[in-house]
Amino acid sequence: MPPFPLAYRWTLGVFLIVVAATWWRPEHPVEQAMHHSLTVLGLVALLLVQRRRPLPYASFLLILIFLVLHSVAARWIYSFVPYDDWTEALFGVRLNELFGWQRNNFDRLVHLSYGLCFGPVLFARFREAGRGIRWAALVAVDVVLSTSAVYELFEWGIAMTLAPGAAEAYNGQQGDMWDAQKDMTLATGGAIVAVAVTALIAYHRSGFGSRRIPQPAATLDG
Repeated sequence: MPPFPLAYRWTLGVFLIVVAATWWRPEHPVEQAMHHSLTVLGLVALLLVQRRRPLPYASFLLILIFLVLHSVAARWIYSFVPYDDWTEALFGVRLNELFGWQRNNFDRLVHLSYGLCFGPVLFARFREAGRGIRWAALVAVDVVLSTSAVYELFEWGIAMTLAPGAAEAYNGQQGDMWDAQKDMTLATGGAIVAVAVTALIAYHRSGFGSRRIPQPAATLDG
């Protein structure tokens, strides 16, 4: 593998430090390890892609941002991330009290970030392959939706094979029977927003936004 540029190496190093920190005195080591199996798969896939067809730094960074959020959530098996304590210490506000939430919503943030982070990465990859802007945007959103559905099916398989307590600890449904549908909706919504912004930028750069409105031809008097 050719050496990464310095920015890539620093970013990867920070990511590995964060992941290592999440393993300091783990409260749920078995469940955290199960979640991190996906982190390992994602990181290996990213490095393989970098070896064959390197991603732009922005795409590389977005993927690692998502994996950082996933790693933080895995530390507290998604259902017990103490974000209320963090926001109270920083801003004197508890988000659940402010918005009237009845559950821990960090898992919603992670699913939303999946669409926000991977939508633009996929769009850029399809554009690099020579696809049109509309096609790339549509398929990027479709891939996010499809992979979100596959993951929810995977969680359903976990729920069917593990003991009820272990399945609930891994899936983090927190008693919400519509958890899978809400997670897919957030991921897809995040992809739609992020891809729409990215597509508009691509249109602008291609000259779409700089076209002038045709003016009527001047006429000669007399």
